[in-house]
Amino acid sequence: MSSDGAYSHHRIPIDVTPAALERALWVLVALSLVGDVVTTFVGLHLGLAESNPIARSAIDGYGLAGMLALKTLAVGVGLACRPILPDVYKPIVPAGLAIPWTIAVGINLYMISSVV
Repeated sequence: MSSDGAYSHHRIPIDVTPAALERALWVLVALSLVGDVVTTFVGLHLGLAESNPIARSAIDGYGLAGMLALKTLAVGVGLACRPILPDVYKPIVPAGLAIPWTIAVGINLYMISSVV
């Protein structure tokens, strides 16, 4: 059995370096972080509840400062782990932050739209 052609390599139509991808993902981290905080507090103001028990505890105890402290801690852990990765894998760090926060924004917007 030959492995010639068994694996095809697909390239995206534009040339994106890992550094450019990482920069774009850090922008998405910032946008999704702000979006998550804003939509969370709008939802809470409308009577919705925070479903994450750690975030709920931080918000109940410290309000916005508690939520921002959690976000800062998450970004800090990502930045602390980033240097141990090879350059090509460094975009994983902001992706790991941006993806769940972007999903949270979508869920928050859906929940807000259900009560407005």
